[in-house]
Amino acid sequence: MTFQLKVNGQTHEVDVEHDAPLLWVLRDELGLTGTKFGCGISACGACTVHVNGEAIRSCVTAVGTVVGADITTIEGLSAKGLTPVQQAWIDHQVPQCGYCQSGMIMAISALLAKNPSPTDNELAESITNICRCGTYPRIRNAVHSLAKA
Repeated sequence: MTFQLKVNGQTHEVDVEHDAPLLWVLRDELGLTGTKFGCGISACGACTVHVNGEAIRSCVTAVGTVVGADITTIEGLSAKGLTPVQQAWIDHQVPQCGYCQSGMIMAISALLAKNPSPTDNELAESITNICRCGTYPRIRNAVHSLAKA
């Protein structure tokens, strides 16, 4: 089947099955490799993208369900330079191995768009992405620095 997807502000036509995971369409069909594969079962969050401003796990999202939606990947989030979240990541030296970071930044960006000053509890409840290196204290510090700014 042929679908039109709006990704990072551009319309793309893709010929894939209705139930093809959005993650693989982004990576294999559109060449947007910033979105990572982590687990394939929506548990880790490495594949997080925005669909109409909401953080979703692209590894379990069928491409046919997002036709007509505005899809933003990490590449589109920073199309005009570093976002405040990305700058905070640098300032607070958040990444260690870095594999989870594109998904984590996407999840945090969606949260901050709704709640610009989350408490630690709200952050823990809202962000279920997994960081294998355990940089959660640095993530909290970066988020709180954004809230103060």
